[in-house]
Amino acid sequence: MRKRIIVLGCLLVVSFLVYLVLATPSISSKHGGLDTHLYLNENSSQPLVVAFGGGSGGNDWERRYLKDKRDTLLAHGFAVLAVGYFKTENSPDALDRISLNAIADTILNIAKRTPQIDTTRIILMGASKGGELVLNLASRYTCFKGVVALSTSHVSFPAITISANTSSWLYNNEEVAYVPAPFKTIGPAIKGDLHTAFSMMLEDSIAVAQAEIPVERINGPVLIVSADEDEQWPATKMSERLVARLASNNFPHSHQHLIVSGNHIEPLNHFDKVVSFLNQLK
Repeated sequence: MRKRIIVLGCLLVVSFLVYLVLATPSISSKHGGLDTHLYLNENSSQPLVVAFGGGSGGNDWERRYLKDKRDTLLAHGFAVLAVGYFKTENSPDALDRISLNAIADTILNIAKRTPQIDTTRIILMGASKGGELVLNLASRYTCFKGVVALSTSHVSFPAITISANTSSWLYNNEEVAYVPAPFKTIGPAIKGDLHTAFSMMLEDSIAVAQAEIPVERINGPVLIVSADEDEQWPATKMSERLVARLASNNFPHSHQHLIVSGNHIEPLNHFDKVVSFLNQLK
């Protein structure tokens, strides 16, 4: 009897785990919701930098630890729109099927109703999953005239949910193609070894080809910054693939990939390079 109970318990645990993996989460009741904070300088015609954080959620660019960088952008004549797209009061709790349409519409509505903003000079900036986001946005909306992507990927990855079986992004009510997470990634993910988990996902060459972000459609210059010891995912390798795609498609705008020494957040410590790039777009 005891053995039967143990076996039954194990079967229940396995069944529950399979359910978690296979079950598709419901779309959030806050789907399409965002939290934004617009910072303006005193100029009459300001280029707009729209800034996104990464996979930890919240509205990073309104937080104190990025205030110096935000103030630097303002001092150089840029307006800054900080956007929180999940884990904020009005946005979904998880990074799951985030609406690219809603983000683009929100940016444009804010820009158009703010007289100080030059709507012909809107640049997107994001780090980590935020980098993945801005590349996806700029690849689909020609109104954005430049991109800064820090510690980014060249493909779309799954939603950050227990099941990881939906896309991070939604466009025109359809999921953006993503590289799935095979069962073998569960082990390293549980151990916190995300670099190995993402590297395993990238072994699926067919899925990678389908999930590559069409960055050649971006309507402006692109700056990519990666760190050579990124512990979260193979950012430098993915960034190299990204710029190779730009080159192979005869991308008509300037593009640059800077590799710095350090970990996942190191590119933020080279913000002078970002500012120099942005000043060329003014």
